[in-house]
Amino acid sequence: MGQQLTMTPQLQQAIRLLQLSTLDLQQEIQEALESNPMLERQEDGDDFDNSDPMADNAENKPVAEAQDNSFQESTSSAETLEDGEWNERIPNELPVDTAWEDIYQTSASSLPSNDDDEWDFTTRTSAGESLQSHLLWQLNLAPMSDTDRLIAVTLIDSINGQGYLEDTLEEICAGFDPELDIELDEVEAVLHRIQQFEPAGVGARNLGECLLLQLRQLPASTPWMSEAQRLVSDFIDLLGSRDYSQLMRRMKLKEDELRQVIELVQSLNPRPGSQIESSEPEYVVPDVIVRKDSERWLVELNQEAIPRLRVNPQYAGFVRRADTSADNTFMRNQLQEARWFIKSLQSRNETLMKVATQIVEHQRGFLDHGDEAMKPLVLHDIAEAVGMHESTISRVTTQKYMHTPRGIYELKYFFSSHVSTAEGGECSSTAIRAIIKKLVAAENQKKPLSDSKIAGLLEAQGIQVARRTVAKYRESLGIAPSSERKRLM
Repeated sequence: MGQQLTMTPQLQQAIRLLQLSTLDLQQEIQEALESNPMLERQEDGDDFDNSDPMADNAENKPVAEAQDNSFQESTSSAETLEDGEWNERIPNELPVDTAWEDIYQTSASSLPSNDDDEWDFTTRTSAGESLQSHLLWQLNLAPMSDTDRLIAVTLIDSINGQGYLEDTLEEICAGFDPELDIELDEVEAVLHRIQQFEPAGVGARNLGECLLLQLRQLPASTPWMSEAQRLVSDFIDLLGSRDYSQLMRRMKLKEDELRQVIELVQSLNPRPGSQIESSEPEYVVPDVIVRKDSERWLVELNQEAIPRLRVNPQYAGFVRRADTSADNTFMRNQLQEARWFIKSLQSRNETLMKVATQIVEHQRGFLDHGDEAMKPLVLHDIAEAVGMHESTISRVTTQKYMHTPRGIYELKYFFSSHVSTAEGGECSSTAIRAIIKKLVAAENQKKPLSDSKIAGLLEAQGIQVARRTVAKYRESLGIAPSSERKRLM
């Protein structure tokens, strides 16, 4: 004898739908509509019929029989008409549902109007372009010999996504067939031609060369051009370590002059390849919409993202109770699966609504005042409030998004650990990150705040945070250390 936990197919389906994102759920619904004839999408204006076509008290006349009767009645009535009357009742020009103008406007709705000067065809039709394809397109327009073109293609293949040449020229030259007799000078000459391509700075072997290539493409009348070229060529390491006193001494510049040179260098792009967007955009469809009505926060599901389904009453009417034929058994199984699917969707929506309502109830301070008013929240708190297990809450909050007046956030964003305060209360880690970001934004850039100083300022506000915790939060925000935030004012 033994005990074991068995999950029914209905429960497995409900759990699987619960953890799907909105886009994945729409795809799942579309697949269910294509595979199950009993399911259909309810359009706007349709009457939603939840009656059970297989109920005991249902007095449904078979649809096929009704169709046969109506067909026979129409046939018999048509036979009683004489040919003259029949021809008179049919007009010469039958009315159509749509006009040509309507069809054209519908099929060309994405085309520009006559007065739309800012319309860009590529923004609506082109896919993401890689840096290599962008460089190869420019290469096809450049006249060169077959050998130089082979070298250029090899060099372009060695350029990474940031726009830098990963392999050395010696390694690239050694990779060619010895019979081609390609020398190092030829490879370097072709590289110089590629470095004239767009984006400016592409094909560089290091940061200094990348910035120097961009400076050379600026107008010759640009102020502080020669000083900026000398800075990126000879003193790029001192600039990276922000040793401004050493830079002023070696370049023989005053503080104000060095500041203008650095501003010119900072206007350049250290990663030119990032200008070419190669990835497809990722769209986020909010599952829940939160809005404020008077003084109350209202939570509602995004009805546009979740289509309404129903059982097709016509096909369901074909199912006969006492029939055990293969066709009837198939239709009965499809009907049962359609009911399970609709019930699983309803359960998903109800659970999502309960969890979102509790999150909004708990995080009203964030909705009213922002990140600094975020309260600590864990999965256990919501699980207790809605009477569900923490694993269920985790599935509900994964890849589900909430649209608020402050933006679109994933439900997991509202969960954060807590830190004790001096008064015995609690402060969420999200609020601490917001405070750190605010302190860094208001700091003196000549003397940026260190992690220890930030910890002291937080302690003055009653938030007890260790220096290493501040460093962890600062790194998660993408804020550089104080030594790298120092600026020459």
